[in-house]
Amino acid sequence: MENSKQPLQPGRLIIVAYRLPFKLIMENDQVQLFQNSGGLVSAVLSLVNDQTAPTFSSAEKIQWIGFSENTPEELEGQSLTNDDFQAHPVFISDEVNENYYEGFCNNLIWPLCHYFPSLARFDEAYYDAYQVANKLFFDKVAEIIQPGDVVWVQDYQLMLLPGLIRERFPENKIGFFFHIPFPSFELFRLLPVTWRKAIVDGILGADVVGFHTNDYVEYFLKAARLVSGYGNKLHYINMSNRIIKVDSFPISIDFAKFNAAFDEPEVAEARHEARQSLKEKIIFSVDRLDYSKGIIHRLKGYQRFLENCPEWHGKVSFVMVVVPSRDTIDQYQQMKSEIDQTVGRINADYGNIYWQPIIYQYRSMAYHEMVGMYTASDVALITPVRDGMNLVCKEYVASRKDRQGVLILSEMAGAAAELGEALIINPLDQQDIADAIKTAFEMPVEEQTKRMDAMRERIQDYDVFAWTNDFFTQMMMLEQEHERLRQVFLTDRGIDSIRRAYQSSTNRILFFDYDGTLAPIVPDPAKAIISEDVRKLIQDIAKRDTVVIISGRDRHFLDQLFKEMPVHIIAEHGALTRLKGSTEWLLNESYEENWKDSIRPIMQIYAKRCPGAFVEEKETALAWHYRTADEIEYASRRAQELLWQLKNYIQPELNLQVIDGNKVVEVKKTAFNKGTAARTFVEIGNYDFVLAIGDDTTDEDMFEALPDDSFTIKIGDDLSAARNHIRNQEEVFHFLDFMVTSIGE
Repeated sequence: MENSKQPLQPGRLIIVAYRLPFKLIMENDQVQLFQNSGGLVSAVLSLVNDQTAPTFSSAEKIQWIGFSENTPEELEGQSLTNDDFQAHPVFISDEVNENYYEGFCNNLIWPLCHYFPSLARFDEAYYDAYQVANKLFFDKVAEIIQPGDVVWVQDYQLMLLPGLIRERFPENKIGFFFHIPFPSFELFRLLPVTWRKAIVDGILGADVVGFHTNDYVEYFLKAARLVSGYGNKLHYINMSNRIIKVDSFPISIDFAKFNAAFDEPEVAEARHEARQSLKEKIIFSVDRLDYSKGIIHRLKGYQRFLENCPEWHGKVSFVMVVVPSRDTIDQYQQMKSEIDQTVGRINADYGNIYWQPIIYQYRSMAYHEMVGMYTASDVALITPVRDGMNLVCKEYVASRKDRQGVLILSEMAGAAAELGEALIINPLDQQDIADAIKTAFEMPVEEQTKRMDAMRERIQDYDVFAWTNDFFTQMMMLEQEHERLRQVFLTDRGIDSIRRAYQSSTNRILFFDYDGTLAPIVPDPAKAIISEDVRKLIQDIAKRDTVVIISGRDRHFLDQLFKEMPVHIIAEHGALTRLKGSTEWLLNESYEENWKDSIRPIMQIYAKRCPGAFVEEKETALAWHYRTADEIEYASRRAQELLWQLKNYIQPELNLQVIDGNKVVEVKKTAFNKGTAARTFVEIGNYDFVLAIGDDTTDEDMFEALPDDSFTIKIGDDLSAARNHIRNQEEVFHFLDFMVTSIGE
């Protein structure tokens, strides 16, 4: 049973990231923490100090766990603290770190997630080191964590960590944010089976899992379903004992900081110098050295522009800054060499003694210099071939207080989903880049301002502070959802209160699911028959109360079982109803025919591929059963694939619902379900006692739809909208028998 008790006081915020956001500098035998000015650091400070958000204690310092290049001996006895943060270094040996960080993280996960699978290296030593390193980070978390603390784990270097924390500290809230693209399943499945399952299960240790865009969310949800069998409903994954929210939170920047920088003297001077020394039109780009940034394709697109537009020769300066990164690695050295050669060739082919088409620098830029270039340039050319978000484009827009300039942005950057007013290009299409540069140069100032205003407003509204607030607001809302769905198992006292309510009422209605409620779940659905004891008990109750059997079964099966009993029957999840005393079945008026022909072949193909699975055709539904499959694990994987295919194949206008049931995948019309059917019965009778019992996901519709004062009971320990739980199907008889005891005929 989930413990819903929360600490009276909010706990601390613990950030876990690969790197510490500080420089550790030794002065007079004391280590001083020099805090960097990154957006994440500023945002978490703002979050903790926000007195309106009681998520964390503002009286406590933020605890930050990260890798330190210092040795334990160098830091022994040091406090590693400043006004806002307490640093907790993780020490990783050079050998482990080489295989962990450079190996698994940068030679496998990075290229795979950025769609360069040919560059990915699959080495078992990498994964072994990744496990070791994640355990080292966990050991540091375990050392400092306290009840009520919230842990926020960052990025692909620590994908196993949320699961490790959840296993040992199930009561603490855990968040995870993935800062790079999550790949499509076709790429993700390249990982060995045990690795990809460990990664998915590790990430799902978190309460809230965040990605930059909805595409990445969908890719992860597909991986969660096909790798570990977890479905989702509206981005909530029900793990039976808890719920996980998976959603998009597009990371942003400190808009106010970049906007205000426009007027800073150092920035104004850098802008003036750029304008004085460069040509009539300025294009600017800045990236770190990486194959995901599309630098060669960008250069070739600019070259195509120079080919197509000789009238612009001598009038444009393309300032391209590449920030050094991993340049000791052969692959990156080769990349830099190719960039050097391409720049040299373009300058030689098109430049002259008076004009250099590309001004290329391989170095880091100071903040004021970079913002000076942002605000001096006519065009920002941002063309990654794959980027999780890309904050350079947001910085460019935020810095343009003058409301001018044109952003050319790759459709492969996560930011393209937000910045639709940019000129969106395919970064691999040289002509597309060339055309966009020409369009940007010719764009009227009024059009530039209109586009820039729209993008600036969006970034201002959803800045880095809104991003962190949004993430933790979802965490608080998830807590409320847990409270709503928490498991409350019926005690003797609870059962007695239902019994008293039953005895004091005069007009009662009781809803019973069939499989897993009145009858046990068995491998062959045809053999799921209620016991004589249960049959006699239902018969006795039905003599004085309104009893409704509400099932996904077809009407013929239910007719046979309950033919002689004075009960109402709802078949096929609300599609068909037979009223007590009648032999006629009524088809739900919302039902429409002629939809099965498009769905049946898909299910039949999956049945042929999965020995023992079969398709059941009901009057108003199609069901793919795999309880009798030869290999249940194999069948479960096929079921997840079928679910995913159906959910993506079925168009909204078909009004079809895909149900992930107990060893069955079912498709039916959406206009009705157990909830609509049960509500119809309750609305036409003046009942003073309503009870519903069920065990399946389809019974959730019934629990949700019934009045607030109903007694709703879920069988098993899955989180549920039902107000109470009982342990198993065997207890149903004893519960009902006890409840109705001493009621006269």
